[in-house]
Parts: sequence; structure tokens; C-alpha cells
Amino acid sequence: MANLKITLVKGLSGHKPNQVKTVKALGLNKRNSSVVKEDNEMIRGMINVVSHLVVVEEVK
Repeated sequence: MANLKITLVKGLSGHKPNQVKTVKALGLNKRNSSVVKEDNEMIRGMINVVSHLVVVEEVK
């Protein structure tokens, strides 16, 4: 199964509380921080909520 590298590219100030909580739940704290997560429906749904704040790359 593939993994996803998720990078936070925009700051969180001024965004909706549910978007901020979603970014924190993904494990992202500061701008330009990255995490690698398994590609599953739950993670895809979280990415969909904050798609304008993150960049997603597929990692082998």
C-alpha cells in the first residue's frame, strides 16, 4: 500500500476551527512541516477538508 507525504504550506491563522483541528490531527504543527501517513479513506477525507492548506505527494 502506498504512503502519502503531507506538507503544510500555508499558516493556520484565520482559518476555521475544524480545519485547524484537522491539520493538528494529521500531525502538522508549523508551516512547511511534513508527515508520512498511510493512504486510506480516513486520511483522504482529512486531506479533502484542508486541501487548500496542504500539498500531498505519493511516496513508495
